[in-house]
Amino acid sequence: MHSRKPRLPFANAWFFPAAALYAALLLPVSVLTILGLIPALPGLATPAGHAQEMLFGFALAVIAGYLLGPQPLRVTLALLACWLLARFGSLFWPGSWLALGATLLFASGLAWKVLPRFIGAAKKWRNQSVAPVVGGLALLSAVTASGLDQGLVRLLQHEALLLLAALLFFMGGRIIAPALAGHAQNEGRRLDARVQPHLEGAVLILLAFALLLAPMPWILLQRLAGAALIAASVLTTIRLLRWQPWHCRTRMDLLVLLLGYAWLALGLLLLGLSAIIPTLPATATLHALSVGALGSLTFGVMARTRLVQRFRDPAARRWIHPLALLISLAALARIAPALLGWQHTGWLLLAAGCWTLAYLALALLLWQCRDAHPDNGRHLPVER
Repeated sequence: MHSRKPRLPFANAWFFPAAALYAALLLPVSVLTILGLIPALPGLATPAGHAQEMLFGFALAVIAGYLLGPQPLRVTLALLACWLLARFGSLFWPGSWLALGATLLFASGLAWKVLPRFIGAAKKWRNQSVAPVVGGLALLSAVTASGLDQGLVRLLQHEALLLLAALLFFMGGRIIAPALAGHAQNEGRRLDARVQPHLEGAVLILLAFALLLAPMPWILLQRLAGAALIAASVLTTIRLLRWQPWHCRTRMDLLVLLLGYAWLALGLLLLGLSAIIPTLPATATLHALSVGALGSLTFGVMARTRLVQRFRDPAARRWIHPLALLISLAALARIAPALLGWQHTGWLLLAAGCWTLAYLALALLLWQCRDAHPDNGRHLPVER
């Protein structure tokens, strides 16, 4: 008899806790720095530095944890070490050779391990679109770490936010659709609208269109990009409604993901409107995506993934799911005052506090799930 080869451990066992702890610490430190209440870390002294760590520090760690899948432990730890070194360099010596070199190593390793799976194995172009999106995010993380002009950095970060929105749309849909179908089957129903491939393809094309036109210096093209984002928001909302979220009232784990998807639709709408109405506050448009959508969806995905791997039940720790509402409260505390012209100091502190509490709770959950056996894992559903 041949002994069965042991399964490789999942990279998310390391990257998810690191991402959750970093998220819990990053936002309050950044807000206290902005308010002048603590000495400023060089990498968080500007809004661009704050965005850099949210997009390429926190978000890219979650992406790595989810998409890397099972890896040899030495590979996971080597990539995690590069990520940690990149964060250390970016926070204390932004634009330095340390920050750039570590970021390049991490981005290259992530692309090397993730991209071939979607280029070689995936047959449909929608699945293959993950490769250029992840590759683009990896490339932009290295380019923006090289100490460019702040105006150019902000432009590239805007492009990264659109790439991230595309990834949230695609991955969120591929996680939510089968989960809702399974829930419907358990209730004796049938969910016909699942992946909705034509709608999915249309939104990906619209986001690619916006990605190409948004950096253009001509107002007409920028407004066309805004119109594409508004159309993508409408189609995202239709997709969400066709999933019949009202049947999930007793499943908080699913409601967290659906709430994140609703934030994605709202964020795309506000971002599109900001290209047409320049007076719309940037704080409102950006934080609907970066806090509401990114925060809620990554929270839900990290919790669900580890609970399934550890307990084979995404609702095994029901206490964690209501805490995701703190992320929505944090997003509202950044959006509403900006739209209404209110004094924002107290709201900034409220947003940071809600975000930190939510991600500290998630870090605690991930610690409880630390003994997950690799055989219990699931990976990204890919329609072939």
